[in-house]
Amino acid sequence: MNEIEEADCRLYLISPPQIDPKIFRDDLAAALGAGDVGAFQLRIKGVDDDTIRRTIDILLPVAEAQGTTFILNDRPDLAAETGCDGVHIGQDDAGYKEARACVGPERIVGVTCKNSRHLAMVAGEQGADYVAFGAFFPTQTKQADTQAELETLEWWSEMMVLPCVAIGGITAENCPPLVRAGADFLSVVSAVWNHPEGPARAVEEFNIVIAAASA
Repeated sequence: MNEIEEADCRLYLISPPQIDPKIFRDDLAAALGAGDVGAFQLRIKGVDDDTIRRTIDILLPVAEAQGTTFILNDRPDLAAETGCDGVHIGQDDAGYKEARACVGPERIVGVTCKNSRHLAMVAGEQGADYVAFGAFFPTQTKQADTQAELETLEWWSEMMVLPCVAIGGITAENCPPLVRAGADFLSVVSAVWNHPEGPARAVEEFNIVIAAASA
């Protein structure tokens, strides 16, 4: 899959920052098989390149089997080398032009834009495939230095056709306002992988809530 398909609001799952891929593979398969998931991002920290490569080798086939877009965080070079569907970059990572040069025109490049309309517009003008706004809620997964506002999502969805992703502390309980504000994707980490009944049940619950909020 070489594009983020247009649809109603969908899940965009992100891996925990530390995983054992041989164990996590089963959790990922359960999550992707439990309901609609538009994309999965591999975001692991503190490991060498060979570990990233081995992790992709194990997890990418799981996403491919479910038709789920597989995005690598931060590393456009490895995304291209390993056959990922695309890369996600932050404001402190490789710039858009560098990322696009690495992955080519067919793969996805998504850009974190915090709560900045300006950064999002620049990313869109450069050719990004989606923009991400956040953090909307407190999160333990990543140090968030920006509080995003619903008005940013509302403005973007009204003015732009480029998909937007809402990130930061999102749960099934707090996500309805984001859906109603126009988020195309909800980026979720802990609320899925740490769900007391397992990731499959979490994906089921999210899809039920998203459908209700979209109605």
